[in-house]
Amino acid sequence: MGWPLVGETLAFLKPHKSNSIGNFLEEHCSRYGKVFKSHLFGTPTIVSCDLELNILILQNEERLFQSSYPKPVHDILGKLSMMLVSGEVHKKLRSIAISFINVSKSRPEFLHYVEKLSVSLIESWKERKQIIFFKEAKEFTFYLMLKNLLNMEPEDPLAVKFFEDFLTFMKGFVSLPLYIPGTAYAKAVKARTRISSTLKEVIKERKKFGARHVNGDFLDEILKKECLNDEERVSILLDLLLAGYETTSGLMALVVYFLAQAPFALLQLKEEHQAIRRRKKDGEALNWEDYKQMEFTSYVISEALRCGNLVKFVHRKALKDVKFKDYLIPAGWQVLPIFTAPHLDPNLHHNPFEFNPWRWADPSTSKKVTSFGGGLRLCPGTELGKLETAYFLHHFVLNFGWKTKEEDYPMSCPYMEFKMGLELEIELIEKKKA
Repeated sequence: MGWPLVGETLAFLKPHKSNSIGNFLEEHCSRYGKVFKSHLFGTPTIVSCDLELNILILQNEERLFQSSYPKPVHDILGKLSMMLVSGEVHKKLRSIAISFINVSKSRPEFLHYVEKLSVSLIESWKERKQIIFFKEAKEFTFYLMLKNLLNMEPEDPLAVKFFEDFLTFMKGFVSLPLYIPGTAYAKAVKARTRISSTLKEVIKERKKFGARHVNGDFLDEILKKECLNDEERVSILLDLLLAGYETTSGLMALVVYFLAQAPFALLQLKEEHQAIRRRKKDGEALNWEDYKQMEFTSYVISEALRCGNLVKFVHRKALKDVKFKDYLIPAGWQVLPIFTAPHLDPNLHHNPFEFNPWRWADPSTSKKVTSFGGGLRLCPGTELGKLETAYFLHHFVLNFGWKTKEEDYPMSCPYMEFKMGLELEIELIEKKKA
C-alpha cells in the first residue's frame, strides 16, 4: 500500500510516454495481476487494468459505482462540472449538452466554418519554416468551440483573453495540486474564476438584448432553458470549451504524430480524400455525406486514440460491496479503471504498440477500446471531435506536400496488401456482373 498518507501516488503519477502504461503499472501487474489494491490520492484504491472490470465499472454508473474525484479537481473544475456531479443534476446538464452537439455537428453552417478554419490554418503555414503543431491545433479547436458556443470570431479581443486564460487553466489542471501563490495550480484556479466571470458577463449582455439579438449558437439555446440557472449555464459552457479544446487538439496532434511514422497509412488516407475531392466540383465544400464516406479516416482516428491514450484513467467509488470474479471490491473504496492497459494489451490486440489503422476493419476491435469512456458518462462530444479532425485531415493530407509515392512501398507492406485485395475483390465483382 506504499508510504503513510501519500501511499503510492507519486510513483503512480510519474510521467511516462502515453503509448505505454508506465513502469508503475507494468511492475504491479507483473507482481499482482491486472486487478490490485493500492493507496492513491489519499484513499484505499482498487486499480483495474482488466477490460472486463473496466466495462463493468463504466456500465454501472450510479448503481454500483459513482464518479468520485479528489477535492483539488473539484476546486479547479467547479462544483457543477459534468465530470463531478451525479444523479439528476448530471442527467440534466448532460442531456442539454448532447442535444445541442447532435444538432450542430451536421449543420451546414458549422461544417462550413470547420472547413474554412482548416483551410485558413494550413494557408498560414506556407511561408513559415517551423510549425509547433500542438500549439496550432489548440488554437484551431479552441476558436472552433468559441464560434459554436458563443458565436465569437478568433479576432475578437475577448476570444484572445479567453484563450490566454485557458492556457493557464490547463497548465494547472495537470500539475501538482498545491494552492500556494505562484504555483501552476493556484494560477489555474484564478484563471477559472476569470473565465467564469467573463462568461457571466457574456450571458448578462446576451440577456439584455434578448430576442432582438439571436445568434443561433449554444448560448442562445441554454438561455431558453428555464430549468437552468446562470451558474449551471456557465458550468456547461466551461465544460464544453474545456473538452472540445483540449481533447480534440490532443487527438489532432496524435494523428499527425503517428501518420508521420506510418507512410502506408498516410498514402491510403490520401487516396481516400483524393477520391472524395474527385466527386466534387472545384472549390465545393465538404458536407455531412462526405464525412460519412471517410471510412479509413475513422480507422486512423480510432487507432491514434488507442495508441496515444488521451485519457489514462477516471476516478470512481464503489457504492456497495461489489463481487468481480474472485475479487471483492469493498464499499467506499476508490476504483481506478485504467483505459490505457487494455488498449496496449497483447492478449487483446495483435502487436498493440504498432500503429495499424487496418485493425479497425474488424468490428470486434471497437469492443476492446474505451478511448471516450462509456456508460452514462461517455464523452458527449465524441463525434464532434472526430468530425473536426477528419475535416482538418482532408485539407492537410491533400495540401501539405506529403512526399509519398506508391512505387516507393514494398509489395509486402499493409497498404499494398490491402490495395491488392481490394482490387481483386472489385475485379471479381466486375466479372460476376459480366
